[in-house]
Amino acid sequence: MIKNTARPRGRPRSFDETGALEKATQVFWSKGYDGVTIDDLVVGMGVGRPSLYAVFGDKRAIFLRVLRAYAERQGASAAKALLSEQSLRDSIADFLRYTVESATEKGSARGCLLMCVAPLVNDAEVQRFLQHAAAGGAALLERRFRDGISAGDIPPDFPVAVRAVQVTDLARALTMRARIGTPRKTLLKDAEEAADLVLLPRRV
Repeated sequence: MIKNTARPRGRPRSFDETGALEKATQVFWSKGYDGVTIDDLVVGMGVGRPSLYAVFGDKRAIFLRVLRAYAERQGASAAKALLSEQSLRDSIADFLRYTVESATEKGSARGCLLMCVAPLVNDAEVQRFLQHAAAGGAALLERRFRDGISAGDIPPDFPVAVRAVQVTDLARALTMRARIGTPRKTLLKDAEEAADLVLLPRRV
């Protein structure tokens, strides 16, 4: 008697989806969004054109997936640095140091995909994503400042919302300076000093 066993539809994927998206990140880094073609992605991701469209979609869809995956990785690492069990000053310094280290990582493009590539993309969904990511970062910093108030590191009238935005602006500035080639050593020194500036008392 011959058993009628069901076969899985289609061929099993011969590539790692996560790895392919990481490779796509480097493609967008090297050429910018507008400069990238589907052929570039096929070659860079190591995925055949039919599989690329079937699994990832068109260039815009791939970029959005790359952006989300990149933001998740960066956000998780930044949160780990910021919410560690140490003084508020050291947490802010760790957050800014992480920004510098990420933007100057050896073997990767300098800067940050969210700050150096994505803002140039003329797409409403991309812009909304960036605004949401920026708001999330500021909210995380506000939370850390409020924890600092509870711990007695800063006074109750500390301008939490204003300083949270200032820290994100400092992180953005450090990233852009990394992008234009400022040495890591210089940026790390500036990150340390910036942490002290952020915690200065409110001016009367």
